[in-house]
Order: sequence, then C-alpha cells, then structure tokens
Amino acid sequence: MTGHSFLIAAPQSGSGKTTVSLAIMAAFSRRGVAVAPFKCGPDFIDPGYHRLVTGRHSINLDAWMCPQEFVHDTFHHHSQDADLAVIEGVMGLFDGLGASATEGSSAQIASITGAPVVLVVNARGMAASAAALVRGFAGFDPRVRIAGVIFNNVGSRSHGELLRQAMSQNLPEVAVLGCIPRDEALAIPSRHLGLVTAEDNPLPSEFFDRLADMAERCLDLDGLAGLKANPPCPPLCKGGSTMPPLPRGEARDQGNIRIAVASDAAFCFVYQDNLRLLREAGAEIVPFSPLEDRALPTDIGGIYLPGGYPELYAEKLAANQDMASAIKNAVMADMPVYAECGGLVYLTEGIEASQNQPAADFVGIFPVRARMLPKRKALGYRQAELREESIIGGRGAVCRGHEFHYSETAPLPGSIRRNYTVSRQGVLLGTEGYSVQNCLASYLHLHFGSNPQIAPAFVTACSKFIRE
Repeated sequence: MTGHSFLIAAPQSGSGKTTVSLAIMAAFSRRGVAVAPFKCGPDFIDPGYHRLVTGRHSINLDAWMCPQEFVHDTFHHHSQDADLAVIEGVMGLFDGLGASATEGSSAQIASITGAPVVLVVNARGMAASAAALVRGFAGFDPRVRIAGVIFNNVGSRSHGELLRQAMSQNLPEVAVLGCIPRDEALAIPSRHLGLVTAEDNPLPSEFFDRLADMAERCLDLDGLAGLKANPPCPPLCKGGSTMPPLPRGEARDQGNIRIAVASDAAFCFVYQDNLRLLREAGAEIVPFSPLEDRALPTDIGGIYLPGGYPELYAEKLAANQDMASAIKNAVMADMPVYAECGGLVYLTEGIEASQNQPAADFVGIFPVRARMLPKRKALGYRQAELREESIIGGRGAVCRGHEFHYSETAPLPGSIRRNYTVSRQGVLLGTEGYSVQNCLASYLHLHFGSNPQIAPAFVTACSKFIRE
C-alpha cells in the first residue's frame, strides 16, 4: 500500500458521512483506483454498500471489541494491496462509550491507524460559525489530525464561498475539500439501526453513478488522494480487549477443514475478519444459502450461521424444509454449529404470527419461538465470559462483541445449557449462549479478533468432528 488513507468523520450522526463516503469510494473506483473500504464500529449495514461500490469487502475496525494491536494489523493487512484506504467513521468523531471522548470512537481508530481525518460538516444555516466548529474539533486532541473539511447541505454557490473564506481566514491549515449542495435525491432509505442492507436495497448502478458525478463536481478528489497516513500515535486510552496474543502458527496445521457459512440475503451480517481468522486457523470457508440450497455443502466439519434479517425471508426459509432438516440432523449428529442473532432465531421453532406476517416454522433446535417487537430490544457492546468448555474456547475465556435486534425469544427451558455470562461495561446482564449438543447460539455478534482462542477452537472442534 502507498500509505494514502483518510477517515471520514463528522461532528454528529446525520451529517452525511455515509453519503460522502460512498460518493468518494464510487468516484475513485470509477477512476480505476483500488479502494480498500473500512467502517469504524460494529455496524454491518454500511459495509455492504461499501462492497457494492468498491468490489471489496469492507472491514470493521473497533478498538473496544478488539485489541488495538489487532486493529492496527488488520487495517494494514486489508489495505496492503490497495491504492487508497477509506475509513467511514461512526457517530461523532469523539463520541465513544458513555462520556468517554475516545474509547470506541472514530478518533481512537484515527489514532491507531494514523489516518488523517476529513470532517463532514452539515453547513445548513452556518457561515463563520462552521469555521469555529471545525477549529474546536481540530484543537480537541493533538493525537487526531483534522486534515480537511467537506461542507454538506450548502445552500448556494455564494454560501460555499462564505464557508471557504471563513476557513481561509480562521483556519487555513485545514483544507476545504468540497462543498456539497442540498440534494434529496442522494438520500439512502433508513430502517433499523440506520440504513437498509445492501441485500434488501440493492441500489441501482445509476445511483452510485450520481454519487460519483457529484464527487467529481463538488469535491477535491486529487486533494483527498494526496492525504497520507501519519505514524500511529500513542493509544488514546486503554480501551479494547486485552487477551494475550496467540503464538503464530498455533492451530494452523488442521488442514483444510471445510466450514459451511450461511451467506445470502437472510444471513448477511458477518465480520469479515471472523472469516479471515477461521481461514488462518486452517478452515476452508464454503458459502451456502439457507434460502436457495436444498442441502448442506459436502464434506463439512461445521456450520456458521451469521446474523441478518431472517424475519424478512421467513416464508421462504420455512418453505425450505430440506435445508432446515439438514441443519437439524447435523446438530443431532454433534457437528459443531455456531450461530448468532439471526442465526439463533433460525434455530428456534420459528417466528410467531404478528400483524405484519404469519407464523413461520424454522429448524427447531431450541424449543421456543421468536417474536418480532415494534421497538428495538437490545443495542450495545457486550462482553461474554465462557462458563464451560465450548466449541469457541475454554472456561473463563473472555470474548467481546455487539448486540442489536428487534426480536426476542420466549424463555428457554432450564435443560438448555447457558455458556456465557454476559456483561455491559462491568454490569452483569445474566447468562446467555445457548447450547444443545455441539451447537452454540446467541444474540451476540462476537468479533473473533477479541480473543485469539475463538477461531482456532472452532476449527479444532470441526476437525475433531471429522476425525471421529
């Protein structure tokens, strides 16, 4: 990699980070520039759009879920063969956990990666005040370099000139890299956490062409391309997982252990680094579709059911009883199966009827049904400590992840093992991580980078299943 990179941030959510990020990625990709996309935080939705624009998987960077060394290494690993790395921030630049100005924030990722920050400011109704706002952000922490600003929702050419003059007179060291006029046609539909998924809302190529055209007209793309990463600063805080590193080479002599990973419109929420770490631990990732396929892939040693929106495809999933039976038979045969969030819902008896949809029958490993709720049930970071030996690690192992869902299940019977003790910022939330045979399912989206045991432990369990 050439070292050219930047992080697109904003003073607050709703300033236009995603639209600007996609426009920049689309414009550079159309120019033939190899763009490596990244997303701060645990979000699964924005990365799907990054992939549509760049043709490359977008990688989540999160220094609360993962050790800072892991964040640094994975950023360089995934950007080493690219011409330009573009990181989309999360929330406001310095918004982190609780009142923290750093832990879990975009600023923390900028510090770890050395990426200069491009601040997207909603300039509606502002002139010189916009320069004052940028000055405040530029001076807030010397370990974060604000290299440029893009003004969004600019009312007219004269409004843009006022903004440029205010910056030139008051903060000349921060480049104005563009002024974007108001354009409702560039808005992306919203649902749930922020946006609809790329699978549910596959925006037409014409939309991305409009974004690229806007970037060519309104942004200084050459100036953006010239931004280079700084040497990483000292850590902003002690946040992040603190698990000891796994010795290199350990658990990588398993051979090609084939692991079937559900991958379709219903199961599309997976951290790409989880799959990378499984590969590095000796797995061959074999995608399959619970929506379309009638049988599991052959010669597999395990199954990974990621999250997604199975409720949106409940009728089609319920109609594919061949796949449901195949997965149930695999669980009953003691095959290691790891499922999270939507994957957990798929392993229940199904979804209850509601005003919006009829009841649907699923796999039936867990003897309860899920119900969809009108309001979000859970959102936030979670820490899980393993209460017993499992397919992802030994007793006492600590893993970190994120929880986000609009569904809940009825209480599971006491005969179902609970593998996790779950906490949020030190507050115990109870037990979770439901287990039947060698099947482990949870509402938590664990990041395998949070603990070096997870991927090798799962591959080892799959290898043991094949040998036996």
